[in-house]
Amino acid sequence: MTTKASSLSGDEVAALMAELGDTGLGIGEENSSEVVPFALGVEDCRPTQRLAGLERISERMARSLRGAMEPYSRCKTQVNADAIENRRFEDWCADQRDFTSLSLYRLRPLKGGMMIVIESEFITSLVDAFYGGRGQVPAHKKSEFTVSEERMLARLTDMLVGQLKDAWVEVMKLEPVLVSRETNPAYATVAKPHDTVIVQRFTLVPAQGRPGMITFIYPQATLRPIEPQLSAKVRDDAGPVDAEWRQRLFYAVEDVRLPVRSVLARPELTMAQLMSLKPGDVIPINLAPKVPLLVGSKRFAEGTIGEQEGRAALLVEAVGKGVER
Repeated sequence: MTTKASSLSGDEVAALMAELGDTGLGIGEENSSEVVPFALGVEDCRPTQRLAGLERISERMARSLRGAMEPYSRCKTQVNADAIENRRFEDWCADQRDFTSLSLYRLRPLKGGMMIVIESEFITSLVDAFYGGRGQVPAHKKSEFTVSEERMLARLTDMLVGQLKDAWVEVMKLEPVLVSRETNPAYATVAKPHDTVIVQRFTLVPAQGRPGMITFIYPQATLRPIEPQLSAKVRDDAGPVDAEWRQRLFYAVEDVRLPVRSVLARPELTMAQLMSLKPGDVIPINLAPKVPLLVGSKRFAEGTIGEQEGRAALLVEAVGKGVER
C-alpha cells in the first residue's frame, strides 16, 4: 500500500511562517551581529601560561647570547627576551617584510620543524662591524644578500642553533637540521596559513651599530607532544657538564677544614653532685672499648684509644657504613 505525501499550499506556508514569527524566535529576521567564520577542526590559540618552560628557555638564551654575540658585533650587546606570543601563521607573515632571512629547520626528534628569522638590515650591520666598521647600514633597499652576508648568516645561525640546544637541554635534547633558507615569508612552509605558531623573539642592542631582532618560530603542533614538560613551573636546571669547573670545585672542597672530635666518656651526675663539685673531687668514668670520631654532629668513624710517639691517639677501625650507630 502506498500513501500520498501531503503538501502545504502557499497560503498555508505563509500563515505558518507568520505564526512562528510571532513567537519571538527571530526566524526570518536579520542578525544585527557580525557573522564570524569558523573553520572546523582548527584549534583556538592556547594561552602562553601553559608554555612556561619556553619563558625559562628564553631567559636562559638571552643570558648566553650576550657573550655569544660579541665575536660578531665586535662590542658588548644587550639581549632582551620578549614575551612569548601565540599567533596565526598567516597573521605573522602579513607583518613581515618582503626581504628577510628565514632559515627552516627540521626539529628532531619532534615531528615538525622551526624557523629562525633574522632582519636583513641586522645582518648587514653585523658584516660591517665584523670587518672594522661601525655597523652602518646603506640607505638603499636590498633584494638579495652578498657573499659576505651569506657567510655571516650561516655562522650566525649555527651559533644560534648551538645556543638553542643548550637552552633546551632541561626539557629534551634537540637536533635541529637545516632544510632550506628563504628570503620571502610567502615561501616559508614551516606551518599552514591557519595554523597557530609560537613566536619566541629576542631584541639585540649592540653598543654601536643598528639594533636587531632574532625570532624563533615553532608550530604549536610541533610542541604539543611535550607540552606537559614545557608547562611545568619548576624543573631541575640541568645543563652541560663543565669538566674544568668540576675539577676546580673538587680541589676547593679538598681544602675545607672540618671540626673533628672524639668523646671518651659521658658520665652522668645528679644536680646535687654537680652543685657540690670542688677542686680535688674525682668523677669515675667507664671507657668504652671503642670511641666515636665525630665530624660536626655526625658519627664518621670509630676506633680505640692508644698512644703514638708520646701522644694520645685514636686507631681508626671502622669508617662510614661499618660504624655502629
